[in-house]
Amino acid sequence: MTQTSDLPAARAASPDGEAVRRRRRVHRAWFVAAVAFVTIIGAAAFRSLPGLLIDALHQEFGWSRGTIGLAVSINLALYGLTAPFAAALMDRYGIRRVVAVALTVIAAGSGLTVWMTAPWQLLLCWGLLVGLGTGSMALAFAATVTNRWFTERRGLVTGILTAAAASGQLIFLPLLSWIVQEHQWRPAAVTVALAALAVVPFVWLLLRDHPADVGTAPYGSKEFVPKPPPVPGAARRTLGVLFSAARTGPFWLLAGTFAICGASTNGLVQTHFVPAAHDHGMPITAAASLLAVIGVFDVVGTIASGWFTDRFDARRLLAVYYALRGISLLFLPMLLAPSVHPPMIFFIVFYGLDWVATVPPTIALCREHYGDDSAIVFGWVLASHQVGAAVVAFAGGLARDVFGTYDVVWYASGALCAAAALMALVIRRGGAGARVGAAAA
Repeated sequence: MTQTSDLPAARAASPDGEAVRRRRRVHRAWFVAAVAFVTIIGAAAFRSLPGLLIDALHQEFGWSRGTIGLAVSINLALYGLTAPFAAALMDRYGIRRVVAVALTVIAAGSGLTVWMTAPWQLLLCWGLLVGLGTGSMALAFAATVTNRWFTERRGLVTGILTAAAASGQLIFLPLLSWIVQEHQWRPAAVTVALAALAVVPFVWLLLRDHPADVGTAPYGSKEFVPKPPPVPGAARRTLGVLFSAARTGPFWLLAGTFAICGASTNGLVQTHFVPAAHDHGMPITAAASLLAVIGVFDVVGTIASGWFTDRFDARRLLAVYYALRGISLLFLPMLLAPSVHPPMIFFIVFYGLDWVATVPPTIALCREHYGDDSAIVFGWVLASHQVGAAVVAFAGGLARDVFGTYDVVWYASGALCAAAALMALVIRRGGAGARVGAAAA
C-alpha cells in the first residue's frame, strides 16, 4: 500500500509526472528564488534606515549620538549572533514560517518606534526586535533556498540573491532619505514596517520549504529528493562546531579580520557616513545617494573577488583588500565637503568595490580549514563581523559626542584595517579540511 507521503515521489517518478515537468516552461525553483529576491530587497529597507535616523532623533529628543548608536549596535550584534542559528530554525520549523515571523517582528519593531518617547524604547524596538528579525533571515535564508531548490546554477542564484541587498539599498536609501528630509523620520519608519509586511503574503503563498512539498525535483536534478525530517539537534551541532573551531588558530584570525571588516563597513560607513557628511554641510539626500551607489559597485566588486579567489591565494587577497580599504578611510576626512566632487566620487567607487570583496576569500579559507563544517564556521565568523560592526556603531556615535567630529573614527578604522591585513597574512594554509564538528555531531 502506497503511503500518502510517497505520493509526490510517485508522481514525480511516473511517465505522466515526467511529461508534466517537461511541459512546464519555468521551474518552480525560480519562483521561489524570485520570492527570496523580493524578500531580501524588502529587507534592505530596514538595513538602510539606521544611518538616516541619528540626526533626526538627536534633534527631536536630544538623545546623544552614543545612545542612538547603542541601539544600532544591539541591532547589528543580534543580527550576527542570531544568524548561526537561523539555518537550524529553518530546518526545524521550515523556511516559510521562520521568514514570515521574522518579517512580522521587523514590522512590529519599526512601527512601534513612532510612539517612543524614551531611549529604552528605541533599544527595545530597533535594537532587540528588528535585530532578532533581521538575524533570522540573514545569509542563512539565501543559502538554504539555494541549497534546497537548486543543484545547478547555485553560483548564479547566490550571486543574484546577494545582489538583491545592494539593489534594495539603491532603491530605499534615496527614498527614505527624502522622506526623512521632507516629512521627518516617523513616515520613514512606517514605510519600513509596511515594506516588511507587504512581503509576508508573497512569502506565505509562494514560498515553499522544499521541492518535495510541490512534488518536484530540485532544479537541475534528475531524481526526486525526499524532504528531510525536522532536525531538532541542529542548534546543538552549531554550538559544537563553534567549540571545536575555537580551539584552532585560523578561526580566531578569520573572526578577527572579519570583525574589523564589519567595523569598517556596516558599523562605520553604513551607520555614520550620512551624519558625518551632513556635519560638513552635505544634504542628507545627497549623502544617502552616495551610500546607495556604494551598493552598486559592491555587486561588481564581490563578483570580481569571487573570480580572483578561484585563481589567487585567498590570504593575500584579504591582505590587499584590507590594506586598500584602510588607505581609503584615512583619506576620507579630507574629502567630506558640502557638495559632491570628483575625489569623493572616486572614493565611493573605490570603497564600493572593496565593501564585501572580503567575503569570497573568507568563505574559501573557512572551506580550506574546516571542510564540511565550513558553512557553520562561517556563520560564527559572520557573527564576529556583526559584533565588530556593533562596537563601532556605538563607538562612532560616542566619539562624535565627545570630540564633535568623526575624524578620529575614520583614522582609527584605517589603522584597524592595516592590522587586519597583517592578520590575514599569518593565517596558515589549511590541510584537507578536517571536520571540526565531528566530535560534536
